[in-house]
Amino acid sequence: MRENLHRFFRAARGAGVHVSPAESIDAMRAVRQVGFSDRAILRDALLLTLAKSQDEKLALGDCFDLFFSQPEPRQDQPEADDNDDASQDADQPPSPSSASEAGEGQPSEGLGPLAQMLLSQDRNAIAAAIASASGAASLSDIRYSTQRGIFSSRILDAMGLQRLRDDLDALTATNPSLGERLRGALDALREAVRDTVSQGLALYAREEAENLRNEILRNAPLARIERRQVAEMRALIRQIARRLRERYSKPRKRQRRGHLDVRRTLRRNAAWGGVPFLTAWKRKHRDRPKIVAICDVSGSVAQVSDFFLLLIHSLHEVVDDVHSFAFSSHLIEVSEILEKKSPEEAMAEIMSKVGFGSSDYGSSLVDFEKEFMSTLTPQTTVIVLGDARSNNLDPRADILRRISERSKRVVWLNPEGRLAWGFGDSEMPRYATFCTVVRQCATAQQLERAVSDIVATYQ
Repeated sequence: MRENLHRFFRAARGAGVHVSPAESIDAMRAVRQVGFSDRAILRDALLLTLAKSQDEKLALGDCFDLFFSQPEPRQDQPEADDNDDASQDADQPPSPSSASEAGEGQPSEGLGPLAQMLLSQDRNAIAAAIASASGAASLSDIRYSTQRGIFSSRILDAMGLQRLRDDLDALTATNPSLGERLRGALDALREAVRDTVSQGLALYAREEAENLRNEILRNAPLARIERRQVAEMRALIRQIARRLRERYSKPRKRQRRGHLDVRRTLRRNAAWGGVPFLTAWKRKHRDRPKIVAICDVSGSVAQVSDFFLLLIHSLHEVVDDVHSFAFSSHLIEVSEILEKKSPEEAMAEIMSKVGFGSSDYGSSLVDFEKEFMSTLTPQTTVIVLGDARSNNLDPRADILRRISERSKRVVWLNPEGRLAWGFGDSEMPRYATFCTVVRQCATAQQLERAVSDIVATYQ
């Protein structure tokens, strides 16, 4: 029971259900009470102890149905079994003794256990043998579809395939009809094992497949994400945001006290002869973090900005004071839109107002200086996401210089490769003069690292 449940917990995690050690212990205690005999009760017990939301309940239910559905070997009955001498009920498989009678007196006692099992067509015994061999072959370790063949071979070897081949060769020479019957049963067994391996792949490889898919997405250029991958990329960005929140939002158990202040410590403990009963520390002053995000949502970088705004908005638990702006030819504040609407609705509204236009960095910086310069303080980190291509219009780098002077630092994230900076209408070298940090940010992985480095400076 424990081994089966451990495999089920692994499959549940692969299906997206978070199963902690404490929850797995509760589930095992519940299963110990209800047992395995009634599948409906067992299913309800696992859902009650493990699922924490409606989505997890649905995923866990599907995982349970797949995990506890055992593929049955296909029964290929030969036509010879339909004569009057084999007038048994279809639901009652023949015994090994009757199999030997049908085999013209060839004794089945000389055959191996797997051959006898297949000739008797005992479905329960065959299913139990496949399950036992799957455990011996560590089917729960399967991760990729290319491993189907090797795990199928391992399961068949664990069931005694080599002895079965010897029995099949012997029957083919001495009793061709019984040998043909055993060959058909072996083909059905191979099919059942393949089904079992496919079931194991669906159960245990989902997490690895999702990790592989996410790794490919993390390193894919955001500007060239296909339409069918947008939803997956949004989910990946949310995972990144959640991971950053978990990393930087945890309360610090120890106050950052800085270095020991030796002079103050000695003065405090003068009454005890200098023995340091009381300590004094040089406390580090931490500014309250503020972030101003300015995003280019023109046609060339609109998709990258979409993901960037989604990530910045998701970090509100880490940095309380976040102001977001979007621009193409003119600039607007989008903080309220991001806070009050769902990500899909917010992105659609932002794009309808300023998205997909022709970029004019100079005009947009003028808009920011006129209306939003007051949002900047010496504690503000300004993040600009854009390719710095202003269509040969005045870039107004002087405004970026004043923004840099009024803020703590300016970080520019450019989705273009560095080799393209400064060529054509790119004003990146001119803007970089007034930036504290300039980084290429073309993939989700680079975006995560950039935002993580920014937030880490406030910890």
